Amino acid sequence: MVLAQVELMVEPVNHTDTWSGLELRHLAALAAVERAGSFGRAATELGYTQSAVSQQIAGLERIVGVKLLERPGSARRATPTEAGRTLLRHAVAITARLAAARADIAALRAGESGSLRVGTYQSIGARLLPAVMRRFLEDWPAVEIGLTEPGTDAEFATLLENGELDLALCSLPLPDGPFDAVELMDDPYILLVPAAGRFEGRESLSLGELDSTPIVGCSATGVKLENALRATGHTLEFAFRSDNNGTLQGLVAAGFGIALVPLLAVGPGDAHVRIVQLEELVPPRRLAVAWHRDRHRSAAATAFVEVAAEVSAELQRELVPA
Repeated sequence: MVLAQVELMVEPVNHTDTWSGLELRHLAALAAVERAGSFGRAATELGYTQSAVSQQIAGLERIVGVKLLERPGSARRATPTEAGRTLLRHAVAITARLAAARADIAALRAGESGSLRVGTYQSIGARLLPAVMRRFLEDWPAVEIGLTEPGTDAEFATLLENGELDLALCSLPLPDGPFDAVELMDDPYILLVPAAGRFEGRESLSLGELDSTPIVGCSATGVKLENALRATGHTLEFAFRSDNNGTLQGLVAAGFGIALVPLLAVGPGDAHVRIVQLEELVPPRRLAVAWHRDRHRSAAATAFVEVAAEVSAELQRELVPA
């Protein structure tokens, strides 16, 4: 949400508090000048005159009682002071909460026939998500599910906090933020090797046996995997990373290298590759469904979480023999 689109007056604390005159348009002007680097370009961005932007900034500085922008008076950029940077950080949080509030109201108005926006990694979505959606839509056929594949945990956190996602199928631990989650299942890391060749017939391998064999893996789970390996005294260099399961599996089938990936990232039925157990005791990936704890969670979202837990429990039982 753009700050300039909202004209909401902050609730006054008392009649002598100058901050009671602060409006979101003041913060919008400050943010625009910081982004654009000048009052003129900020005015163009907001659709105001340059004098109107100058008045908004001057009024904001009177309200807070400190200088917020350095005005070089030449071709150099206008830059926020330390106080300006502090206020801008709060402005970002305010914008995020307003975006979440707007999403909440939309969800309440939509009811059971509304939408449910779900984020997931491809390595989770390949096997877990389709089964969850099939079962969920049997009872909630009028709910439209929108899917998003953020690339990192940080993107997940931003989308959840801004109200752009209702739920996220992700891995634990969660980034810091206003999030709650239900843990779904453990997804063990395995080695995916060519069906024929150097490791044919082997049921397990250690990292030390791989020598100069290129190793490929998922981008999204890479940092957590490397941390888990480091905790067990191992370091690993990936020759290639991708969050496309088919790409990783295809590289292994072509003999490019070996994939160290979560088990759910492996597509079944490929005769050119096979799964080999990793001998190192690497903690499994812990899958969860997360949401913003301060946002309204619709009945549809609650039902989706319950279905995800049921399907994950069934899938976990299938993975144990494997």
